[in-house]
Amino acid sequence: MIDHTGISVANFDASKAFYDRAMAPLGASLLYMVPAEFTGGAKVGGYGRDRPTFWLHENANTGPGRHYAFTARSRAEVDAFHAAALAAGGRDNGAPGPRPHYHANYYGAFVFDPDGNNIEAVCHAPE
Repeated sequence: MIDHTGISVANFDASKAFYDRAMAPLGASLLYMVPAEFTGGAKVGGYGRDRPTFWLHENANTGPGRHYAFTARSRAEVDAFHAAALAAGGRDNGAPGPRPHYHANYYGAFVFDPDGNNIEAVCHAPE
């Protein structure tokens, strides 16, 4: 239902460094940077596996409390995402593990990014 989404980040370069590492275990990477002449000079880049679906937009107004969940293809990807995000400076917000209160096969991990966004990797496949 959602084609793409994005967030504002206060420091694009710091957020890019974080997301480069956090997204790699999920098979995603920075795929496109919008030329500055189309952004008013702000840095804007999109992450994805085969096309940009998650965008970072440099902007001082980031705001707290946003949540984004990224699809993992396996529980091992969830574990690797969590480890990579923490190694990249993220703050833990829920270690990898089952979340049966969502559904029987829900396996996720949560990390706060540099701007305080709650990001998650989730696998819905059975163990």
